[in-house]
Amino acid sequence: MTLIRRNENFPMWANLFNDILNNDWNDLSLRNYSQENTTLPSINIKETENDFVVEMAAPGMEKKDFKVEIDKGILSISSEIKSEKEEKKADSYTRREFNYQSFCRSFSLPTSADSEKICAKYENGILKVHIPKREEAKPKPVRMIDID
Repeated sequence: MTLIRRNENFPMWANLFNDILNNDWNDLSLRNYSQENTTLPSINIKETENDFVVEMAAPGMEKKDFKVEIDKGILSISSEIKSEKEEKKADSYTRREFNYQSFCRSFSLPTSADSEKICAKYENGILKVHIPKREEAKPKPVRMIDID
């Protein structure tokens, strides 16, 4: 089973129709932007026999910038960064620049995932979330059965 991206609390069909009707089909370059026109980090999800691995490209961030949580079978990865710069050139002139960035990516966990053993690591601009599978979901080796 694969991880499923989840954006809203509506049924899947409602999301499908909203995505089709709200999509600007003439501009395919918008696929990595959220509804608020901010860039969403790219995600890779791979499945092995023992686990799922979610890789998120987020260069320039620090591990303290991320929040990874699980609630009711939904894995959410989010970040919120606020920065403010102030420049004073003279008594009457001040320039202030501030920046705010945030994103949230959510995925439904499959029933085969062991949510109690999920761990995350941020290294070299990549956030990796390891989601181990439950023992009963892992493939079993072929077993020969004796015939009496």
